[in-house]
Amino acid sequence: MLLPLQLLAQYQLSGRVTSAAQGEALAGANVVLENTGTGVPAGANGTFSFPNLPAGNYTLRVSYLGFEQKRVAVALEQDTEITVALQPQALRASEVVVQATRADERTGTTFTNVTQEEIAARNFGQDLPYLLEQVPSVVVNSDAGAGVGYTGIRIRGSDITRINVTVNGIPINDAESHGVFFVNMPDFASSVQDIQVQRGVGTSTNGAGAFGASLNIQTQQVRREAYAETDHTYGSFDTWRNNVRFGTGLINGKFAFDGRLSRIKSDGYVDRASSDLKSFYFSGGYYGDKTSVKFITFSGKEQTYQAWYGTPEALVYGNAADLQAYINRNYIGGADSANLVNSGRRYNYYTYDNETDNYQQDHYQLHLSHDFMPGLSFSGALHYTYGRGYYEQFRADDDLADYGLADVMIGGDTVSTTDLIRRRWLDNDFYGVTYALQYNPDNRLNATLGGAWNRYDGRHFGEIIWARFASTSNIRDHYYDNDGQKTDFNIFAKVNYGLTEKLFVFGDLQLRKVNYAFLGFDHNLSNITQEADYTFWNPKAGVTYNLQPGHQLYASYAIGNREPVRDDFTESSPSSRPKHETLRNVEAGYRGHMALTELAGQSLSADVELNYFYMNYKNQLVLTGQINDVGAYTRTNIDDSYRQGVELAGALRLGEAATLSSNLAFSQNKISDFREYIDDYGTGDQAQNNYSETTIAFSPSWVTTNQLEVQVLKGLQAAFIYKTVSKQYLDNTENDSRIIPAYQVGDLRFRYKLSFKSLLKELELGLLVNNVFNEKYAANGYTFSYIYGEQITENFYYPQATRNYLLSVGLKF
Repeated sequence: MLLPLQLLAQYQLSGRVTSAAQGEALAGANVVLENTGTGVPAGANGTFSFPNLPAGNYTLRVSYLGFEQKRVAVALEQDTEITVALQPQALRASEVVVQATRADERTGTTFTNVTQEEIAARNFGQDLPYLLEQVPSVVVNSDAGAGVGYTGIRIRGSDITRINVTVNGIPINDAESHGVFFVNMPDFASSVQDIQVQRGVGTSTNGAGAFGASLNIQTQQVRREAYAETDHTYGSFDTWRNNVRFGTGLINGKFAFDGRLSRIKSDGYVDRASSDLKSFYFSGGYYGDKTSVKFITFSGKEQTYQAWYGTPEALVYGNAADLQAYINRNYIGGADSANLVNSGRRYNYYTYDNETDNYQQDHYQLHLSHDFMPGLSFSGALHYTYGRGYYEQFRADDDLADYGLADVMIGGDTVSTTDLIRRRWLDNDFYGVTYALQYNPDNRLNATLGGAWNRYDGRHFGEIIWARFASTSNIRDHYYDNDGQKTDFNIFAKVNYGLTEKLFVFGDLQLRKVNYAFLGFDHNLSNITQEADYTFWNPKAGVTYNLQPGHQLYASYAIGNREPVRDDFTESSPSSRPKHETLRNVEAGYRGHMALTELAGQSLSADVELNYFYMNYKNQLVLTGQINDVGAYTRTNIDDSYRQGVELAGALRLGEAATLSSNLAFSQNKISDFREYIDDYGTGDQAQNNYSETTIAFSPSWVTTNQLEVQVLKGLQAAFIYKTVSKQYLDNTENDSRIIPAYQVGDLRFRYKLSFKSLLKELELGLLVNNVFNEKYAANGYTFSYIYGEQITENFYYPQATRNYLLSVGLKF
């Protein structure tokens, strides 16, 4: 629809890049037309040229080693020649280690960059996944229902254990479970510079979970001027966010320090699903002409009342008769029955007053960057993460034998069960080194040699802190100890080379070696220390072709391998242990930027991205309900499964007055052959059902997001966001009685900024109305079935909040 509006006239944009200090030509400077995927190196006299450009508004980004990057806006209405003078750079602003694990316009893969401005506009204190909800193929959920506390994210149906997350190139995924718990990083987005979301295998990165998508997070860069800022948010469910941020700016042109303190508190939408979260961020650095050293530390401490159990289907999508049937077939009575009847869709199974999760995680990073010569640089980092905490549970009528305790004799009676309160602990250390050597002599060649060595030591243990009948237990006794040690080493080489001014090829080869020692089961079902080793080769190759400035085609093929997670190891024996998973990924697409015409005195432009993906899995691990040789319900390798689909994203911009952005993802997500196993309590056996070409669980066929943002008046921005997610299956049987129904959610956001020429530089007021249409929906859940005379299926959901509000005030000094 937009293509006919494009102006037919073609013009040349040319110019020269010089030093502002001496005026000499800067040969080899990188000159890029933003949002077009097109760039050229400056010639011997610092000259550059972009021929055959349609008339319109463009932004040139010019950079040269040792000089500050500069952006120049150009209104191209005739052949135009300009001079761009760069200022000498007093510090190294970029983090090379981050660039080493990121994709760019020449990598040939699918990615989305989320800028600091976009993050700030969306940030009202909800967990980081909610700030990425407008990225194509992203679906988010919250246990407590309001985006604070335990939250989850899926990209193309892949959950967080398959999404690699790094902060400044350092792995964040738990080495054993591969999960990332954003509840341990409250308000972290307030200290983030930008985020790159790669969909598919992507480029080589560090850590576990790089198997379907990746989140590459960069923390805030140096700000030249001193500042002090504070944000305060209050909203529904007694939700509070308070933070202060401060920085010294550059001291003597060489040193800078930045910090943040935050607190987030919420009662949650679900009953008793409260969160009390605290965090800090601090960085200090030295920035020389060729060398920079930067220390970063951040920490999060959380106490979250558990809402993990979910809510029965009868309360979320049923009626009173469905609820009574659920109560009757599960023999629920007394206070538990009253809790179900009185709570409604905000029901929480847990009622013990300290049924909480308590955890703290401290991160320490030391980064070093050095330029050896123009075009050759090194970056490396040492890191250490210390995590410790527990979740506390009340357990009714548990067997003493399950805790290694003898029966209790009272009079002539034998007591073999007891009510008790237990704590399950995790205490771990994660440390290592990352490194990257980058060679970028000109605009045609970019080569990187990088990797990491990481070590994880995890201690898992449990203790009983109270019991009605304590038997022979003593305080601080451990009823289980299960330690794990994991070493993860990888090295990768990446090369991006321009065969011509329009054609670029990309190659990437990673070697990853994993060693994991843990306590598991042997053939005799005895707990013994086991060990597993893996060696993975992960190759990637891609090509990009610039049709003309602003229009680019790309394609890539990548292979990723992933080891099983902790439970797959510890709940199996060597003979039943699952195999590793392999993913073969094809990405192909088009990126385009069109400068259109003028409308009502504003320039009209459009950005379009369209890509196709095919993700073929070998030995994908899924739950089938089957019991293995040690009596555990573990995941099973599925021989053949795949995801394929198309993603369309676009934005239509009318100057600064209005922006309409949309993305749409359609996919097929299939398992070729699937066997379901169901416990038969009458016979003691398992029934088996066979299926072919079933849909993979939690994989919606359609995901769309639309946002209309309008500048109502100077300083006032209003945005309406509308998200739709089609139905999702709770398991892999494609059974319509086990689904998360489709939902549509609209949000309304206002930001109003007032600037002052005084001590107070800016005042910002914000209002976020979530779920403005009051949709009653769930975004996550689970299911299980059993046979007791007849087959019974129970579905549980995590209901999301109905209409709710967040109001914010921000001050900048």
